[in-house]
Amino acid sequence: MWHNTLVERAATVTQLLSRWSQGDQGALEELAPQVQQELYSLARTYLRRGRPNQTLQPTALINEAWLRLIGQSPIVQWENRTHFFGIAARLMRIVLVDRARALGALKRRGALEALTLEHVDRLSPGKTPEILEVNEALDQLAKVDERKAKVIELRYFGGMDREEIAAALNLTLPTVKRDLRLGEAWLRRFLAGQSPV
Repeated sequence: MWHNTLVERAATVTQLLSRWSQGDQGALEELAPQVQQELYSLARTYLRRGRPNQTLQPTALINEAWLRLIGQSPIVQWENRTHFFGIAARLMRIVLVDRARALGALKRRGALEALTLEHVDRLSPGKTPEILEVNEALDQLAKVDERKAKVIELRYFGGMDREEIAAALNLTLPTVKRDLRLGEAWLRRFLAGQSPV
């Protein structure tokens, strides 16, 4: 029964995304409450490892990403729920990176706490890298291997599990597992200041 409910919700979200892609603004209004809880969980995951005095709240991150999402032109042709959350994850990453860059000037003046992500401490043993470091590392990995960078982005920024990543990118599960393992190793070396190749 629980599985059927999840499948039905995913189908509902996919239908609403399809209607939105076709210009139905009513579908957008129906979509918001359907995806709100998952977006909130995703935003909370991003911000959980921030400093205790972190000023950005999950709701603010969602709102900024949502505004960017609905403001895109032309309207995205949504494939499914996974595609939506992949784009939402990328937009949250962009919001956090933009915020970190904007606040970087304040940090140079001594007024900024680090913005970090949950689980990225696995990529840099000894210290948790800041979001700008992770963003730069992912950009560099994408130049070498775009697919591995996308897999890492969906895992760490999108909060997707391996099966969801495989479905979103049309890959096999063993390929996703291998890409995660090799991509993480590449990022660890890059973040440690070593040559990743």
